[in-house]
Amino acid sequence: MRPETRFEGSTTYVATDDLKLAVNAALTLQRPLLIKGEPGTGKTMLAEEVAAALNRPLLQWHIKSTTKAQQGLYEYDAVSRLRDSQLGDERVKEIHNYIVKGVLWQAFTATEPQVLLIDEIDKADIEFPNDLLRELDRMEFYVYETREMVRAVHRPLVIITSNNEKELPDAFLRRCFFHYIKFPDKDTMQQIVDVHFPQLKRDLLAQALETFYSVREIAGLKKKPSTSELIDWLKLLLAEDIPAAALHSKDGQAAIPPLHGALLKNEQDVHLFERLIFMSRNHR
Repeated sequence: MRPETRFEGSTTYVATDDLKLAVNAALTLQRPLLIKGEPGTGKTMLAEEVAAALNRPLLQWHIKSTTKAQQGLYEYDAVSRLRDSQLGDERVKEIHNYIVKGVLWQAFTATEPQVLLIDEIDKADIEFPNDLLRELDRMEFYVYETREMVRAVHRPLVIITSNNEKELPDAFLRRCFFHYIKFPDKDTMQQIVDVHFPQLKRDLLAQALETFYSVREIAGLKKKPSTSELIDWLKLLLAEDIPAAALHSKDGQAAIPPLHGALLKNEQDVHLFERLIFMSRNHR
């Protein structure tokens, strides 16, 4: 299948015009696309959908607090080589046998253009982005053990996600095209829900969205429910066959929504929600 040169969205992912422009700008500039936004707003899924829409393979590098930039390039397995030498294994004569290729090496040497996802870069050490500046800029790196230069055959589309847990270095930001995924408004959220639940009854959807956004607007929440949590909640409401009327009390007063454990993920937020409802009832 022939690769596409522009991202026009997909039937399974609701992309705003601004987001499509950002993806295409990164393609045109041949720069990494840095995507920020609340957790659960579809940043990781964007890379999957872009790869599918552009007909490109997807390579994923999920970053942890212990991840080092070198792991994305390659690692030299000296321990295995030492063990094999003690066992008299003939493989020890060739150092290439102990070079483990990272995702950047795989993306650079692929025979067709790739989409490379570097997911949640802000989880790593503050030096991590700086350690990748040259490699992402020049699309090449040097392997000291084998004395070879690895250069990109095709420049991959690099999509980098961040949850804003820590600030990224200015030198790194200068090399990226930046886009912030705003939290969807009700109309956009309805489109997103329609993709997942096309047969959902309109009255249930309207009431569920009303409840969901009212929960998000509560001041003092430690963690606001995200798009992915709304999808989970709706899935549960459908599985339990809960009607729209059950999402609000008969007397019109505030009520704790059923299965609220899908929306509120810590005890402080549950207690805050319960306290606000209790106070609203006492003031009536």
